[in-house]
Amino acid sequence: MYKTILLLPILVLLIIKKALAQNYAIPAPDIADFPQPNSTQGNYEYTKLLAYSLYFYEAQRSGKLPLDNRVTWRHDSALEDGKDVNLDLTGGYYDAGDHLKFSFPLSWSLTSLSWGAYEWYDGYQSAQQTTRIRDMIKWGTDWLIKAHSDQQVLYVMIGDENVDHNYWGPDTGIPLPRPSLSINGTKLGTDAAAQAAAAMAAASLFFKDKVQDIDYSNTLYLHAQQLYDFASIKPFTKYQSSVNQIEGLYASSGFADELVWSSLWLYKLTKNATYFDLAVNYFNEFKLSGSNNVINWDSKAGVVYILFVQCATELNRDDVNNWKAEAERYLDTVASQSSDQCKLTKGGLFYCDGDSDAASLNPALNAAFASLLYSPLSSSPSKKDSYINFAMSQINYLLGNNPAKIPYVIGVHPNSPQNPHHSGAQGGNDMNGPTLNILYGGIVGGPDKHDDYEDKRPNYIQSEVALDYNAPFQNLMAYQVINSKDDPYYVTLPPGRPSRTNVALIVSLVIVAIIIIIGIGGFIYWRKTRGQK
Repeated sequence: MYKTILLLPILVLLIIKKALAQNYAIPAPDIADFPQPNSTQGNYEYTKLLAYSLYFYEAQRSGKLPLDNRVTWRHDSALEDGKDVNLDLTGGYYDAGDHLKFSFPLSWSLTSLSWGAYEWYDGYQSAQQTTRIRDMIKWGTDWLIKAHSDQQVLYVMIGDENVDHNYWGPDTGIPLPRPSLSINGTKLGTDAAAQAAAAMAAASLFFKDKVQDIDYSNTLYLHAQQLYDFASIKPFTKYQSSVNQIEGLYASSGFADELVWSSLWLYKLTKNATYFDLAVNYFNEFKLSGSNNVINWDSKAGVVYILFVQCATELNRDDVNNWKAEAERYLDTVASQSSDQCKLTKGGLFYCDGDSDAASLNPALNAAFASLLYSPLSSSPSKKDSYINFAMSQINYLLGNNPAKIPYVIGVHPNSPQNPHHSGAQGGNDMNGPTLNILYGGIVGGPDKHDDYEDKRPNYIQSEVALDYNAPFQNLMAYQVINSKDDPYYVTLPPGRPSRTNVALIVSLVIVAIIIIIGIGGFIYWRKTRGQK
C-alpha cells in the first residue's frame, strides 16, 4: 500500500507532463493545399504556417481573380485601375488592411520572398507549396510589369489616401477616384525604380533556376535592366519629391541603399561583374559602411552586406573577408543588442526605438531572416550559433513564447489575434463589428515595447497586417520546414492568457501536494514497520 502511495508523485508529474504535451493548435480547415497531418514531409505545423502565409497573400489580391482563388470573401475588385491614364493597372496586391496599392513596399517584399524561396526552396517542396509560391511571386511581378509601362515610367501608387481611409467595407464597394501616380523621365524616383529593378532581378533568378520558366525569367530580366537604367538617371531623387502623395505613407529616407541593392541583384542574376563594381562604387560614394539601421522596406544596408558576401564569394574576390567583416559586425550587433537603438524587451523581442514603434514584429523578423541567411557563411562556429540562436528566439517569441502568450499569426491558436485591422477579414461595414472571415497566416504589427498587445481593430499600429510584415515570416517558415524537428511553441500553449502569478500558484500547489503525499506515505510506512516489531 505504502509503495503505491509513494508512486503517486511520479504519477502526478506524468499527468502534468501529458497535459502540457497536449496539442492546442487549431486544426487546418478544408481549404485546397492546406496541409493535413501526415500529408507532407518536415514538421507539420511549420508546413501549415508556410501554407497559411501563402494564403494571406492570396487574400491581398486585387483585380480579376483566377479560377483557383481560395479566399471566398475576396472578389474581383478595382477593375478600373489605370483607366485614368489609359492603362490596365489592375491586379497586384493591396498593401495592408485597406485597398491602396504601392510599388515600393511591394518591390521590397517580392525581392525578400524571391531570395528566401531561392535559398530555401526545399522547404516549399517539402510542404508541397511550389506552385503556390510561383503564383504568389508572379501575381506581384505581373503587376509590376504593368506598372512599368514604359522604359522611364513606373507607377508607384494607385488610390487616394483620404478616399480609401474614409471607407471601411468589402472590396465590392471600393470608392473612386483611384488615381494612378507615377515617376518618369522628368519626375524621377531613384529609390522606387532601383527597388523595382531589384525585385525583377531577384524574381527572374527564382524563375530561371527554381521554376525553370526561362521565357518569364527573360521578361523579368528585360524589365530589371530598363528599371536599373531608369534609376541611374541623375540627379538622384527620392521618389516622394516627384509624387508628394507618398509622404506620410511610404516615403523613402534615401536612395543610396537601393542603388547598391539593385546593382548586386543585377550581378547575381547576370554574373556580369560590371554590376558588382557599380555596387562597390555606390557603396563607397554614399559611405554605407558601418550602418546599424534596421532592415525593412525603406532600409536595406543590413541585407546589402549579406548580399555583398554572397556575390564576392561567387566572384572569388580577394576582398571577400572585408565584406564578411562588415556583415558580421552588423549581425553581431543585432545578436548582442549592442547598439543604442535596438535592445530586447523584457519578454525577449528585438525592439528598435522608432522603427519598432509602428510595427514591432517586422524589424525583429527581418533581423532573424538576415541572421539565418548569413549563418552558413559565418567565419566561426560560435558566430554561426549566435546568429541562429538569435533568430530562433525571435521565431519563438512570434509563435507564443512571450509574456502575453499570443502567437502573432492569425488562425493558428485560440490565443491568436482575433481582430486584425483588415476590412475584408472583418467582412462588414463596421470596423468595430465582429470578425466574419479568418485571415489565415496574416502577421499583425505586434506588441509594444512592454510586450503588451491590444487585440482591437481600431488600433492599426498593433493589429494591421501588411505585405512586408509577412515576407520575412514566410522566409523563416520555409527555413523551419527544412530544419526544425520541434513543434512551434504554440502547439503546447494552453488557451487563455494566465498571469505569471497564477502559474506560480499552480506550481506551488503541485509541490505542496507532492510533499503531503510523500508525508502520508512516510507515515504509513512508519506505522507499518513499527507494527511488525
